[in-house]
Amino acid sequence: MKIAYLINQYPKVSHSFIRREILALERQGFEVLRLAVRGWDAELVDAEDRSEQARTTYLLQGGIGALARAVAQVALRTPGRLYAALRLALRMGRRADRPWPYHLIYLAEACRALPALRAFGARHVHAHVGPNPAEVAMLVNALAGLPYSFTVHGPEEFDKPQFLGTAEKLRRAAFAVAISSFGRSQLFRWAEHRLWKRVKVVHCGLEAAFHDVPPAPAPAAPRLVCVGRLCEQKGQLLLVEALAQLAAKGIAFEMVLAGDGELRGEIERLVAQHGLAGKVRITGWISSAQVRDELLAARALVLPSFAEGLPVVIMEALALRRPVATTYVAGIPELVRPQENGWLFPAGSVDTLAAVLETVLATPAAELERMGEAGRRRVLERHDVDREAAKLAGHFREVCA
Repeated sequence: MKIAYLINQYPKVSHSFIRREILALERQGFEVLRLAVRGWDAELVDAEDRSEQARTTYLLQGGIGALARAVAQVALRTPGRLYAALRLALRMGRRADRPWPYHLIYLAEACRALPALRAFGARHVHAHVGPNPAEVAMLVNALAGLPYSFTVHGPEEFDKPQFLGTAEKLRRAAFAVAISSFGRSQLFRWAEHRLWKRVKVVHCGLEAAFHDVPPAPAPAAPRLVCVGRLCEQKGQLLLVEALAQLAAKGIAFEMVLAGDGELRGEIERLVAQHGLAGKVRITGWISSAQVRDELLAARALVLPSFAEGLPVVIMEALALRRPVATTYVAGIPELVRPQENGWLFPAGSVDTLAAVLETVLATPAAELERMGEAGRRRVLERHDVDREAAKLAGHFREVCA
């Protein structure tokens, strides 16, 4: 069976879970066309991502001229469908978080996707990550009648669904996927009750190649790691404030911030302000293998997020037998159990975060290893990529049947 995956930017460091899902579907016997809006010129550190880049068709490659030609071809072939799709795009622009010109661009991207979809023989389009690919998939459906589905991760879709047209996308979709029960509940809020049955739960999955490594003892060094984009929702500024409290108390620690992002400069300034330059290290973007190495070199993963879906890095840390200290937000409590495989704390409290960090650093190695083993068991029960891809494959087959 031939399906297409539509993604805003692919491949991408933070989207390794999409690559895993696509490859798992191919092991299920699917042929998958990779369609992405951008990413053909991205510099990638992971060899697997570079391989995926070569296999991906990019909608904006060729610039505005290629988009204009695609729209003109659709206008000549099926003017009625283009008019209907144009009306839909303009309607999606009302009260939207982005003005209507963006939605016209999404329509042009849908027109640009059609030749690749037809040449490939795709029978279904699945959109992943963020609200924009789902709108492009919906417009493909309006232009060509090709059924579509989309995966909702959050938190953006949870923050402003009425401005993203979530209800309309779900009404027209064959089905929608949430990555946690919490995510499903948020879609239920914006869907008519009769459509609830279209909302499926499929967890993000891990592949054995990432976590099939010998158990590594908890390090003696008081090192912790925080993995994620350096941005407001991940809470790294709060983390630095909490680390300053530990330093003031004379508690030894090392903190690795693995990632990069728009808040890097502000985080670096706050680190310098508190005199933590020798205790906090920012890695910049690193490969999947390097993320694994940083997790194994730490006593625990710390993720003080203000908003989330269900972070894949939590799954990765638990699979590597590293407990997790993180917040009571979104789908996280479905995976992390206090005192069993990690610590949960309320988001936004620097004093509580500092106390949790102190607890993690004082936890004996034997207890960390017990929690790590419990975490590994739980995550492998819930997040095996082939088992989750089989669920998704079943939904695709049902639609295409």
